Amino acid sequence: MNNEDLFKKIISHSKEYGFIFPSSEIYDGLSAVYDYGQLGSELKNNIRSYWWKSMVQMHGNIVGIDSAIFMHPQIWKASGHVDAFNDPLIDNKDSKKRYRADVLIEDYMAKIEDKINKEVDKAAKRFGDSFDAKMFKETNPRVLENQQKIDYARNRMVETLEANDLAGVKSLIEELGIVCPVSGSRNWTDVRQFNLMFSTQMGSVAEGADVIYLRPETAQGIFVNFLNVLKSGRMKIPFGIAQTGKAFRNEIVARQFIFRMREFEQMEMQFFVRPGEEMQWFEYWKEQRQKWHLSLGIPNSKYRFHDHDKLAHYANAATDIEFDFPFGFKELEGIHSRTDFDLMAHQKLSGKKLQYFDPETNENYVPYVVETSIGLDRMFLAVLSHAYCEEELEDGSTRTVLRISPVLAPIKVAILPLIKKDGFPEKAKEIMNELKMEFNCQYDEKDAIGRRYRRQDAIGTPYCVTVDMQTLEDNTVTIRERDSMKQERVSIEKLSTIINKNLKNMMYRP
Repeated sequence: MNNEDLFKKIISHSKEYGFIFPSSEIYDGLSAVYDYGQLGSELKNNIRSYWWKSMVQMHGNIVGIDSAIFMHPQIWKASGHVDAFNDPLIDNKDSKKRYRADVLIEDYMAKIEDKINKEVDKAAKRFGDSFDAKMFKETNPRVLENQQKIDYARNRMVETLEANDLAGVKSLIEELGIVCPVSGSRNWTDVRQFNLMFSTQMGSVAEGADVIYLRPETAQGIFVNFLNVLKSGRMKIPFGIAQTGKAFRNEIVARQFIFRMREFEQMEMQFFVRPGEEMQWFEYWKEQRQKWHLSLGIPNSKYRFHDHDKLAHYANAATDIEFDFPFGFKELEGIHSRTDFDLMAHQKLSGKKLQYFDPETNENYVPYVVETSIGLDRMFLAVLSHAYCEEELEDGSTRTVLRISPVLAPIKVAILPLIKKDGFPEKAKEIMNELKMEFNCQYDEKDAIGRRYRRQDAIGTPYCVTVDMQTLEDNTVTIRERDSMKQERVSIEKLSTIINKNLKNMMYRP
């Protein structure tokens, strides 16, 4: 199965089993907006909760807040969003499709990088254990030529974007021979900037201003509450403030299912540190965030770090954790050293001092900030993309299974009476009533037991408990594990302990 087919199957599976629905579908939908169904909302809640526990509960110096979506419009002036929150867009005149100019150039570089990787893979097979990949990349003429193309494109892109030279960006696209993915032509319009913030109006905001914005990120709600949390929480540097919540961006080039949407959810943490110590914390959080991702059972090969070539106006270091989605490696999480830009900007515009008195150094200063920011919807898609599997069994049959980490699975335990009579359903519901106090459970008595197992596999349920004749005799049940399909006979009393132990063994620990 190629990646395009895989992606289509994931989207279809998401709708069929109640994970994700097109929003407003009975009215023909709304572009780049989706609703989370009964299982999708559970999975999303579990990802959010796992992040929150890992970030707040497991760190004694990080607290969480929940700031408002509507905020004073001056906040977005101070943060730079009013003046600089733009995407460089370009249209193809033949296909009438619109693209982000920088993404077109990045896709061009990614294709050349794929060529390099194929050369390396071929050489590795040819030379076997003696192969030195680093030396091959440094000496092979074709690899060096392709790397020069990548370096040239990257340097020119950064140079033109930082100078806001939109004509130069278009010239680079033409020079590289980049074609429209739909029409295959090079008939491009000029590049122009488009502000991504949604604006609306609210009665009378301070001093007569009535234009406000739907927040394009959650971070600013943390910065403007810095003093409140510092004083009320008696915080000491270094400390962090975490938040999850909705953000809104008027994405013109919204695409790839829930990867890029106009309404999405972020999980962010701003970590306040002494000036001069930000880089060591930047490295610390890179390591911790990678550890968190790997704790979900997704292999390291699905992730990679990508350092930013063009830094945002607020950063002195930035890297992305990219995930290998069915459509290639794309940004999943960002770790940024934001310096003191945000607090200084709000201090200047608001006239309020946003400083910290450090008793160890006996000085006041505006802290520096290291940020971790991950898209909840993108994490959802990453989990689903890795988990989806079509598996051929020993008897020649096939099953579709979602190998979701049990700590994230929407349903933890399915309770299945072997038949719908002779006291089996009553006993099964008795077991479910006990387990549902701790776990999200599902009761299912319809169809043959094999079909019910397949349904639970398809939604990622890690454990199935089957009630049969022996259960009524000795109070034991069969517990079936999803991935291995192994079955074990255990007493009902031990079910909770067994499931809890397996879930705790998978938890992230900093």
